[in-house]
Amino acid sequence: MPSNTTFKPAWWLCNSHLQTLYPVLLRNAPNPPEYRRERLTTYDQDFIDIDYCGTGTQPLIMLIHGLTGSAQSGYIKGLQSALFKQGLRSAAINFRGCSGSSNNRARSYHSGETEDLHFLFQTLRLREPDTPLGVAGFSLGGNVVLKWLGEQGDSLDLFAAVAVSVPLLLGVCATKLDNGFSKFYRVNLLRELKAYMQAKLQHLERSGQTEEAIKIRALGDLSNIRSFWQYDDRVVAKLHGFNDVHDYYQRSSSRQYLKLITVPTLLIQAVDDPFMTQEVLPELNELSPQIQLELTEHGGHVGFISGMVPCRPRYWLDQRIPEFFLDALRPI
Repeated sequence: MPSNTTFKPAWWLCNSHLQTLYPVLLRNAPNPPEYRRERLTTYDQDFIDIDYCGTGTQPLIMLIHGLTGSAQSGYIKGLQSALFKQGLRSAAINFRGCSGSSNNRARSYHSGETEDLHFLFQTLRLREPDTPLGVAGFSLGGNVVLKWLGEQGDSLDLFAAVAVSVPLLLGVCATKLDNGFSKFYRVNLLRELKAYMQAKLQHLERSGQTEEAIKIRALGDLSNIRSFWQYDDRVVAKLHGFNDVHDYYQRSSSRQYLKLITVPTLLIQAVDDPFMTQEVLPELNELSPQIQLELTEHGGHVGFISGMVPCRPRYWLDQRIPEFFLDALRPI
């Protein structure tokens, strides 16, 4: 059942855009305790970098960042510190090319790409067969998490999952970013994506990976792309085996997978999220019995900032997410 939550937005961050932009521009989360990085070689001889917080045998939470983010994003490092304080370790994935080093393949990551998350899960489960494992994803990462949970059904040994600010219908969200102030986010995200692709091309050419570089060059000049519909059609679909943008959005949108989820899952969505419209929100009959949908009237996109004193924010997700995981771990 969807529910209201205890979240109360800070009065001094009184609209969705302030809630969204404040943590992006002003949150400077330090590295969490017992922090280290590991590079994992993937099945196709590429790599992903994993940033860990904590050592020992405590439960371990996989964290999945959003579009153009990384494990260095403030919401990831802040949550790692919050989980650590509650006795929970974490392993934050950097999607391919997002760790500060371009990856070694033309392929990248996208809203429906679940293979690398599953690879991380299998790696951790093989190392620690008895450790309780959970997962939390944000925005694009939340879409990846929900799609993966639905794909895997009851085959996953996970105790709980969380997804925040999820673009459950990708086409609707892409169109929303073409309108009003939301175009501001689109412009900045597309600029970062184009720089990401340019850096990848230069890396592939410098390292002599000519065949992979040719795949990037075949995409043509990306400078005239002005919308996600164009970017996802010309770049994501072509690099990742989709027929076109419509095929990509249809197959990768996570809303269709919600009914198939068997892991206890908390889905947090703000009604005023500037990256989407209320059309994105699922109906009750689309939810698995294992999904707890928490809707907030306010919160923006991966914002959810409370606090009575200006410039002294309280990041509500850092309280709510560990709380959900701890509740899931308690014996019935």
